[in-house]
Amino acid sequence: TTTTTTTTTLLATNVPECSSKQEYEAHLDTIGALPKGFATGTAKGTFVPEDVPSMGELNVEGTVIHLTQGPTDSWAATFTKNKFPGAPILIGKSMLASGGPLQAIAINNKVSNVCSGGDGVADSKRVCDAVAEALGIDKGGSVVLPSSTGVIGWRLPAQVLARDVFPRAVASLQSESAVYAAKSIMTTDRYPKVRSVELSSGARIVGIAKGAGMIEPNMATMLSYIMTDAIVSKETLQSILSEAVDQSFNSISVDGDESTSDTAVLVSSNMVETPDADEFKAGVLDVCRGLAGDLVRNGEGTGHVIRVEINNYPGTDYEARSLGRKIVNSPLFKCAIKGNDPNTGRLASAIGSFMGRLQHDPVGTTLTLGGRTIFSDGKFVLDGGDEVEDELSNHIKQAEFGDREDFPRHQRYVQVGVEFSSSSDGGGGGNAIVLGSDLSAEYVSINADYRS
Repeated sequence: TTTTTTTTTLLATNVPECSSKQEYEAHLDTIGALPKGFATGTAKGTFVPEDVPSMGELNVEGTVIHLTQGPTDSWAATFTKNKFPGAPILIGKSMLASGGPLQAIAINNKVSNVCSGGDGVADSKRVCDAVAEALGIDKGGSVVLPSSTGVIGWRLPAQVLARDVFPRAVASLQSESAVYAAKSIMTTDRYPKVRSVELSSGARIVGIAKGAGMIEPNMATMLSYIMTDAIVSKETLQSILSEAVDQSFNSISVDGDESTSDTAVLVSSNMVETPDADEFKAGVLDVCRGLAGDLVRNGEGTGHVIRVEINNYPGTDYEARSLGRKIVNSPLFKCAIKGNDPNTGRLASAIGSFMGRLQHDPVGTTLTLGGRTIFSDGKFVLDGGDEVEDELSNHIKQAEFGDREDFPRHQRYVQVGVEFSSSSDGGGGGNAIVLGSDLSAEYVSINADYRS
């Protein structure tokens, strides 16, 4: 097993530069070994959507994550705060609140089971019961967590999933690699996402995630499942996951839309003694930060990843993070980045607009692009003519990659810095790092044809 390096920033430094899809997937194979006590299985099927039968047969995939040694009380989760959540979210929140055990997760793509015309909760429970039966779980579907992603508003093809897809997924269970599951849960994702850390105790933390659009999480990510064999209590897991999510998945945005299905789960098989609690916490954070960066980099139509670092904001970390989101969600700024255009006025405008709404004085604000100061003391600092323009444009270009590529060519960013003076509004203190994407014609094309 290859041990990854624990990092302390959002920079996903443990992914090498890759020249091909094959090279990237070979890297995943070296880091994707499942922790002890876990198995995953996948299967494909087809269904005709009841809501739009004219679309004919569509593909659907089912993925099972199974705790092979029996149910565990050591699991934690965070879910979307969207007020129109999917049926799996309602079930998951109830399971988490009850404090009951977990033995399997049943994940389907293509249909998110959100606000459908039928009984979405009953449909999800039917699938969970089928998974429990196939696994021979005595406690039945009550220890199976459902998770769905895909088109909002369609009925879940519960019969196809329960009778065909998930029984075959269970039959395919294997305990070697998380990569198969990472591939199976994808929808419009461009490539699978796997991150892992091996602790000094020998315990592993392995995470997978999916999500490429409708990404601006609020207390969760799109879908993310983090597995570990470290012995950790339920209470500790929940505390660690909530904090890690805040510093990772809650600090990214592709398009500013919060999904109705966002879910992040951290589950332990409790098989390896792990005395260093701080090391475990750092490992979970590293995995979450890596996956969060992967989600943005594989975003629908993304050709640049923007990394905004905010320091000494005259407010809270949450407000600093909100400013970061304002910057990366500005359509004008996103379009400028897509065109490798260092339009510094659009950056300053986004910041000024946000500060004005909160009635904060931006005095003493310094802005940097690619490490070069571009704005200070209320004025742009761009003396140098074409030479400066070329320098800034080249910085953006070096972070560019193909907006249709099916592997991450590199891990470079368009680096934006926002530094506030300590005297601004009586003192600062808010810090944040936020990742976002550019805006391309490819993004529009994908979402114009999403359901088909």
